[in-house]
Amino acid sequence: MKKIVLAASAAVWLLGAGLEFYEGKFETKTLDVGGKAVKFRAYENIVYVANPVDTQYQTMNFYAPTEYFEGGKIGKFDATSAPIFFPNSVGGYMPGKASAPGLKNGKPNTILEALARGYVVAAPGARGRTLTDAQGNFTGKAPAAIVDLKAAVRYLKFNDAKMPGDANKIVSNGTSAGGALSALLGVSADAAEFEPYLKALGAAPASDEIYAVSAYCPITNLDNADAAYEWMFNGVDEYEKMDFSGLDAGGFNERSGKRKTINGTLTQGQKSLSNERKTAFVSYVNSLNLKDAKGRALSLKPSGEGSFKEYLKKALSASFVEAKRIKQISIAPKFIFLKEDGCELEYALEFDNYLREIKRAKTPLAFDDLNLTNPENDLFGDAKIVAKHFTTFAKERGKGEMADAQIIKMMNAMNYLTNKNAAKFYRIRHGSADRDTALAVPLILALGLQNAGKSVDFAVPWGQGHGGDYDLDELFTWIDGIVK
Repeated sequence: MKKIVLAASAAVWLLGAGLEFYEGKFETKTLDVGGKAVKFRAYENIVYVANPVDTQYQTMNFYAPTEYFEGGKIGKFDATSAPIFFPNSVGGYMPGKASAPGLKNGKPNTILEALARGYVVAAPGARGRTLTDAQGNFTGKAPAAIVDLKAAVRYLKFNDAKMPGDANKIVSNGTSAGGALSALLGVSADAAEFEPYLKALGAAPASDEIYAVSAYCPITNLDNADAAYEWMFNGVDEYEKMDFSGLDAGGFNERSGKRKTINGTLTQGQKSLSNERKTAFVSYVNSLNLKDAKGRALSLKPSGEGSFKEYLKKALSASFVEAKRIKQISIAPKFIFLKEDGCELEYALEFDNYLREIKRAKTPLAFDDLNLTNPENDLFGDAKIVAKHFTTFAKERGKGEMADAQIIKMMNAMNYLTNKNAAKFYRIRHGSADRDTALAVPLILALGLQNAGKSVDFAVPWGQGHGGDYDLDELFTWIDGIVK
């Protein structure tokens, strides 16, 4: 069993001055979860690299139940065996600070729920696309966020003997852009192209391999996301688009907590762009040679129809059936109907009516804007340039520069599916009412991982919009199962 010992030295320790975890600098905190007192040690604001660029964000909060410092157990876990839950706070590829346990509307947040269940939690901060230094240079453009998360993992691995929890059982978690980074962290472990960046930061000399990935609505595969969006929403000309002016990264008004939207209809030029991108998606899907769990090929015809689309529709229908089974819904929406399949009746989905029901939320081009105004363009800028293109299609038709090809590759989880050090377990969720990226994007990621021999738990929660951490009981039950 791992023995956790308090440091005896009274010497002053400056967090961030080195990469050794100091066991003696902590606060003991207690929070209530459902009438049960959850007591834990809080090691906060740990700078996880030797040469930080921004110590507001390149920090990690580390939490462990007090039982683990007293030789105790919580359920089946102790100081040696407890998994390390690793939730990032990134949204919109903006900077994300290290998170802390707490209550929201009287319910425990993800970190507090993890602690109550006996997990150790390492909550990393990470740089994002809008950060600048004193000279006005951008310091958080791609690939800064994923490099920071890797560095935080390496800190945990390097200090595993001194910290409670099993650093060989790190489970990452993230939502939206954070979900994309969670997946990318899992598949790209120890990939050579990240080494120069990690070395420059003075990351710990250790692996950044993790055990498992939880990714909610991942905004990933950005270089194919425009094509996927238009394949899915082509022909849906009415839109309800987020207005980010004066709002935060999620498009929310801070006072009302509601998203500000703009309603409109696609122009003829936008419709033409949609048609072109839809055609490109057909070629992309067919190039992947995807197969379902039974080995059947999933592809598309030039029209955009085909077995891949039928597979996606069945995923949506299965989501409705599950919601009906658990009595989450009793009346079928108009786009769901019963059809005869052999001797049985099964639910099917009218795809076009479903799309009109959830509505288009983005206009072409949804991600790589011709005028470089989208958040993803901002992600691919550099130290001096605010935004760049990351698809040849937009670069040839718009204004501005193209991002470095290597960096574009480094931000796409699809490029690392066969990495020998990739995590083995993946849980991916994308709500049936989520239109921030096409459902095809996380589905392709799930199928690609499955085809690469990984264990994948993919679902489309019925009626769920763009968000995460809404099913914590199911999430932690899944983790419990894979860490046995």
